[in-house]
Amino acid sequence: MGNGHPSLQVEASYRQIIKLAMPISFAMLVPQLNFITNNIFLGHFSTESLGFAAITGVYYLIFASVGFGLNNGLQTLIARRAGENRPDEIGRFFNQGIVVGLMLAAAGILITYFITPLLLKRVIKDTDTLHHYTDFLKIRIWGLPFLFVYQMRNALLVGTNQSKYLVTGTLAEAITNIVLDYLLIFGKLGLPAMGFNGAAVASVIAEFTGMFVIYLVIQRKGISKRFSLFRHFGWDRQRLPLVFSISAPLMFQHAFSIISWWYFYLLIERNTHITGLGISNIMRNIFGAFGVISWAFAATANAMVSNIIGQGKKEEVIPLINKIIHISAGIAIVICIFLNIVPGLFISIFGQDKAFINEAIPVVRVVSAAMVLMSMGTVWLNAVTGTGNSRMTFLIETVAILLYSIYVYLVLEKYQLSLIYGWMSEWLYWTILLLLSFIYIRSRRWEKKVI
Repeated sequence: MGNGHPSLQVEASYRQIIKLAMPISFAMLVPQLNFITNNIFLGHFSTESLGFAAITGVYYLIFASVGFGLNNGLQTLIARRAGENRPDEIGRFFNQGIVVGLMLAAAGILITYFITPLLLKRVIKDTDTLHHYTDFLKIRIWGLPFLFVYQMRNALLVGTNQSKYLVTGTLAEAITNIVLDYLLIFGKLGLPAMGFNGAAVASVIAEFTGMFVIYLVIQRKGISKRFSLFRHFGWDRQRLPLVFSISAPLMFQHAFSIISWWYFYLLIERNTHITGLGISNIMRNIFGAFGVISWAFAATANAMVSNIIGQGKKEEVIPLINKIIHISAGIAIVICIFLNIVPGLFISIFGQDKAFINEAIPVVRVVSAAMVLMSMGTVWLNAVTGTGNSRMTFLIETVAILLYSIYVYLVLEKYQLSLIYGWMSEWLYWTILLLLSFIYIRSRRWEKKVI
């Protein structure tokens, strides 16, 4: 562009896909490494802490997923305006996202303090461990405002084809989290040995650090000035309803998805021993460590589909999705083969004994296959979001979640089958998302949607 700024419009090429997806992948990987680091330290601290972290981690993920839904909706709007080459509108939508995010964070804190303890008291089977969950969550939830503001900046950078700037903030967050995990869990350098709760404190401080650093990057690179960020920071009656219209179904969709996962973990707590909970926590770490690549290509699909439609090139949408699928599924197949060749390698870093590892290996094989399905399903689903029809995304997710929840209830609660069969629920979930999203995109009903 003549003004020296990078173009806001994208091309439907393999090079553009990789250029956009790789920084997103790295930016997503670092928070997952934070989570994995938490669990490695907790695993070495005690098997019980590793088990507790399964339920508390997924609980926090429920609220994080609400922010992720808001992020996806905002990203769709920003990418559409970028495709239309309307930079003046981008900052206005970003500001409304910040307003909504802070309101949601306040709600999350209130729920965690006043409702969640009552809920856990009714569902946790081992009441002697109840205080571990509630004490941790009342600390951990204070990271939510920082996380939500951070996620809105992700929407801005990805939606405007500047994902490379995500890396700095995530690195700062990772380094802070790893150092503080070690210091606060075990009590090093004169700091108190906080054990399980030390991981919560470390994560909150790390999320603030990541948010602060990415804010500095946006200021230094002139992005804030270019899009007039924070200049119209108030209640916008014109744009706020559109942010809600696109984002609300996605927020519910992501929240329901993780709530169903939390339900799965609560059933494990009720029907297996602490080892089963610890194994399931490690499976979530596997999803986090290796799944970020699929999620990055899914975010790329969302942004690029919306951008291409904004340029008026609807005929390029399906070929674009196919290109993204080729890369995403190819990488997932390689990861699946790797995990099946050395299934015990990843498990061993959590400091557990041989019996634990042997029990976990068959579950790893199930999860690795599920990740191949996820690499395709999540891209097609996010392509639906990119068309602007977030209500269809919500409907597809709802069908998948209902069938998933029925399955895990029957397998774990009613028939009390092994953990291996419980984790096969991921095969069902991702297959449904893949098929329904594929059918909708191929129907071309999205071509009439205007946002």
